[in-house]
Amino acid sequence: MCGDTSPHLLFPLLLFATSFRLTFGQNELPICKESDYYFEYTECDGRGMRWRVAVPHVPGKCLGLPEPINGTPCAFSCEAGQFLDMKEQLCKDCIVGTYSLGTGIEFNEWVTVPPGFVNSATAQDASLENSAENCTMSKWTPEGDFIASNNDECTAALMYAVTLKQSGKVSFEYLYPDTTILFKFFVQNDQCQSIDNEHKWMKKTERNQWNRQTVQLNQGNNVLYWQTTRFSLGMKQPKPVLIRNILITGVAYTSECFPCKPGTFNAKRGSSRCEICQRNTYSPRGATSCLACHKDQYSEPGQGTCKQRQPCSEKDYFSTHTPCDSEGQTQIMYKWIEPKLCSEDVMGAVKLPESGAKMPCKPCNPGFAPANTTGCQPCPFGFYSDGSEVCTKCAVGTEPIQGFEYKWWNTLPKNMDSSCFSGMEEGCGGMNGWEVAGDHVHSTVAGADNNYLMLSMAVHGFRPPQSAIVNEDNREIARITFIFETVCSADCELHFRVGPTTENTQSVELWSGSREKQSYTYVIERSSPLAFVWTFQRTTSFEESQKYSSDVAKIYSINVSNVVGGVASHCGPCALESTSSGSLCVTCASGQYVNKEISKCQACPPNTHLKPHHFVGKESCVPCGPGTQSNLNHSLCYNDCRFVYREGQKSWEYDFSPLSNLTSFTSEPRFTPKGVRFFHHFNIGLCGNQGRKLASCVDNVTLDEFFDEGEGFARSVTSYICQSTLVPSDLVGFRTVMSSHPINLADHLIGVTTQTELDNIKAAADLFPSGKFRALPDTIFYYRSTESTQTCKNGRASTVRLRCKPGNVGSGTISVPKKCQEGTCDGCTFHFLWETAEACPLCSKSDYHEIVAACINGIQKTTYLWWEPKLCKGGVALPEQRVSTCKTIDFFLKIGIITGTVTACLLIATTCYFYKKNRKLEYKYSKLIINASSKDGELPAVDSCAIMEGEDMEDDLIFMSKKSLFGKIKSIAVKRTADGFDCVPLKSSSGCADMEL
Repeated sequence: MCGDTSPHLLFPLLLFATSFRLTFGQNELPICKESDYYFEYTECDGRGMRWRVAVPHVPGKCLGLPEPINGTPCAFSCEAGQFLDMKEQLCKDCIVGTYSLGTGIEFNEWVTVPPGFVNSATAQDASLENSAENCTMSKWTPEGDFIASNNDECTAALMYAVTLKQSGKVSFEYLYPDTTILFKFFVQNDQCQSIDNEHKWMKKTERNQWNRQTVQLNQGNNVLYWQTTRFSLGMKQPKPVLIRNILITGVAYTSECFPCKPGTFNAKRGSSRCEICQRNTYSPRGATSCLACHKDQYSEPGQGTCKQRQPCSEKDYFSTHTPCDSEGQTQIMYKWIEPKLCSEDVMGAVKLPESGAKMPCKPCNPGFAPANTTGCQPCPFGFYSDGSEVCTKCAVGTEPIQGFEYKWWNTLPKNMDSSCFSGMEEGCGGMNGWEVAGDHVHSTVAGADNNYLMLSMAVHGFRPPQSAIVNEDNREIARITFIFETVCSADCELHFRVGPTTENTQSVELWSGSREKQSYTYVIERSSPLAFVWTFQRTTSFEESQKYSSDVAKIYSINVSNVVGGVASHCGPCALESTSSGSLCVTCASGQYVNKEISKCQACPPNTHLKPHHFVGKESCVPCGPGTQSNLNHSLCYNDCRFVYREGQKSWEYDFSPLSNLTSFTSEPRFTPKGVRFFHHFNIGLCGNQGRKLASCVDNVTLDEFFDEGEGFARSVTSYICQSTLVPSDLVGFRTVMSSHPINLADHLIGVTTQTELDNIKAAADLFPSGKFRALPDTIFYYRSTESTQTCKNGRASTVRLRCKPGNVGSGTISVPKKCQEGTCDGCTFHFLWETAEACPLCSKSDYHEIVAACINGIQKTTYLWWEPKLCKGGVALPEQRVSTCKTIDFFLKIGIITGTVTACLLIATTCYFYKKNRKLEYKYSKLIINASSKDGELPAVDSCAIMEGEDMEDDLIFMSKKSLFGKIKSIAVKRTADGFDCVPLKSSSGCADMEL
C-alpha cells in the first residue's frame, strides 16, 4: 500500500533516479545551480529521523542535484529570531528588517486571504432552494490590517489546516462588538472530531477594544475554524467580527525570516518582532527604521505611507468652557482636534480663534446651591434648593425627594465621567469624549470618526421616599429620563447602556442617524448600584478618518429619581406620626395615600389603584377600567377571569378561568432575504392570579452557557404578553432553540369590554372578520406597555379578542390578523384572536327550549334541547326529560259528538214547538179581526175553516197531499191567500176556494 511505504526506502529510490538522470540526457541539460532548487525534509520515519533532499523549482530543467543526506531530528527547531539554513542545517539569526517566530507562523497582513486559508459560506437552512447561491458573497473579507466577517444570515467559516510537530498554541486578536452575530472559534483534528475546549464561544468586546484569544493545540493535524452567523432577524445591520494577528506555534521549523510589513521596522538582528512606526512617520516593507513625513503630510501609527494635510477649517477645532470663577464667569477656550491632521500654512486654511472670552455661568443644578467661593455645593439631607437659592430646610410634614436633576452644564458632575476609545489603539490622544456647553453636554470631535465617545454616570443605589408604599406588584423603584438630540450626516449611532459597573453594561436602546430633540425614560427595577453610559460613534466604518467631525450628540438634561445619597430640588408631603422626639414621616400601608390636608394615611376607595410612586392626594387613586377590579393592595387592577355582558334586559356571564394559565403560540414561519427560517413566539397570561404577570420572554443568545459568566445576566421581560424571535436549533447548531429580542407588549391591563375602542386603543372588527349572523359579540382585553421606544414613544398596546367557538375545546387557537402577519400593523399595537369554547358565556335558561310530545296511552313526555348552534358552556344544566299523565283525544272526540247531536235535536224540537204555537196564535188573531169587521146585530157568516166553539185546540192539521218534511215546511211558508192568510185545510173535504170571504 502507498501509505505503508517506509521512509527509509526513499533514499535508494532517490539514488536510482539521480543515476538515471545522469545516464540519459546528460549531454542535453546544464548542471543545476543553487537558484534552480530548494531543500525540503522528507516525512519522519518511526525513529523520528528524516532526509534532506533537493527539489527543483522546475523539474527536468537541469542536472546534478545535490545528493540526499540525513536531516535534523524531527523534533529539532530554532529559537525565535532565527531560521534554519537548509543548506548547512544550522540555525542562524534573522537579519535587520526581518523577524522570525522560531516554531511559529504569523498572519498579520490581510490584503488578500493568505495561502492555506479556506474561505467559505453556507446557508443556515441548506434544504432551501438556491441556498448555496444566496451565500456566495457572504464570506470573510480582507481589509488590509484585519479580516472582517459577514454580517448577514449566512454561516461564514474561515479555516486553516496546520500540522504540528510538537504541542503548540494558536492566538489571535478579535473585535466582537455586536452579539447579534454568533461568533465561535473551535479546533478539529484530521478525523473532523472537535477538540474540547472552553473557549468555543467568543466573549463580546467592550469599548471598541481588541481582545486576544489563545487556545492550546495538540501535536498532529489541527484544523482551525473561525465561524460567524448573524442572528439579528429583522433588525438593523450588525457590526461584523474583525480578526487580526493570527499566530500559530508548534510547527517543525521555519526556513526563512519574514520581512517587516509596511509601517513597522526592525533594527536588530535575531528579532522575533517588528516595531510599529510612530505617528507622522512611515516605513516600507523590510525597513530597518522609520522615516519622518513631510511637514505638509501626516500618518497614523503603523502606516506605510504618508497622507497630504488638508487646509484647516472650522471642523478641525472645538471649544471648551473653563470652570466658573469667583465672579461667576467662564472662559471659552479653542483647541485643535488631536491628532492635528490639517495645515494652517496652506492657502485657504483658517486660524485658531482667540481664546479667553468670558460669559456668565449657568445656575447651579436643582438640589445644589451656589458656594461662597466657586462652584456649587449639594444640599444636605433634609434641605432642598432649585439651584438659584441657598438650601432651605424642608417644612414639617414634608420630606426631601432625592435624586439627580442635571440641566445646567458648567462642569461635569462628580459622579459623571467622559472618555474616548479608539478602534485600533487605546485612547484618543488624551482628548475627552464629551464636553460641557452651558445648557447641554455634547460629544467632541476627538480622533477618528469611528471612535467611541463615552459619557458615564454612576449611581450608588435607589430608594423610594419614606412615605412611598412598597408595591410588590410593580417592580419600578426609580427611573431615569434624559432629553437628547443627534445631528449627523452619516451612519452615526447613540447607545444608551445600563449595567452594574461602567465596564459591564448592556445596550438597552439605540438611535441611528439624526434625531430631533426628544425624551427617553428607562425604568429601574432594582435598588443595587447601577452605571449609565451614553456612547456615541460618528460612523461604524472601519476607515479612520475625520470626514464627519461636525456630527454631534447633545444631552440637555438627565433626571434620576429616588437616588441613595442624592439631592432634593423640592420636598413632598408625608404622613406624620407623633413620637416622643416629635413628628416623624412614616410609610403608609398598602392601598393608602397621604392626605395632604391632615398629613395622614387614608385608604383608597374600592376598585381604584395607586399610581406608581404617586402617593400624595386622593388623585393618586385611579379608578379601574371596565371589567376589572383592584387587588388587595390597590397596586393594580386585574380581571378575575369573569365578565358580564348586558344588552337590554338580557345578560351573559363569562368564566375564563380555564384560560388563566400561561398560554404560548408561534406564528407561521418567516424567512430572511438569505432564506433563514424564524418564528415569532408569543406568551400570554390573560387574567386571574391576582394580576400577577405570568408571561416571560428571554434572550438566551447572551446566556452564561454560551458566554463568559461575568458578562452579566441574559435580558428578559415579564409581563401579561411578550414576544420573542425563535430560530430552530438545527439551523444554528445549539442544543436548544435560540430566542432573542424579547419585547414587552403588555404590563398593564386597561379593561375588558365588548367595545372596539378603549383608552384610545382601537381593536377594529375588520382585523378578524366574523360571520354575518354572529349572535354573540367578542370579549376584548385591552393592555398597555409603559416601555417607550423610538417608534412607540407612548409605549406599545395589545388587544386579545376572545371569540366563542364551541368546536375549539380546551385552550383553542390563537392567531394574528391575516393582513398583519407580524401581529401588528403599525409596530406599536398588537392584535390577537383567541377562538375557544372557553370564550363562550355560561349557559342560562334562555339557551334551551322544550318540546312536548303527543299523548300516547295516557302518557305525555316533555324534552329539553339546546338552541342550535349551542353558544354557551357550563352554567345551567339541561333539565331532564319530564313524563306526565294525560287523556287521549278519542275520548274527548266521542263526548263532543254525542254532546253535539243531543244539542242539535233539542234545538230542532224547540223550533218546531214554537213554530206550531205561533201558527195557532196567528189563526186566533185572524179570527178576531174578522169578527170585529161584521155589522152590529148580524151574525157572522158560517165559515167551515174556523175552529168552532167546543172544538179541540190540539187537533192536528192535515195537509192536502203527502210531502217531504222539507216540502211541507216550504209549503207552509209560501202558500198564502190574496188577503194575506194561509190556507189551512181542515179534516173536511172542503177546499180553500170555497172558503174565501
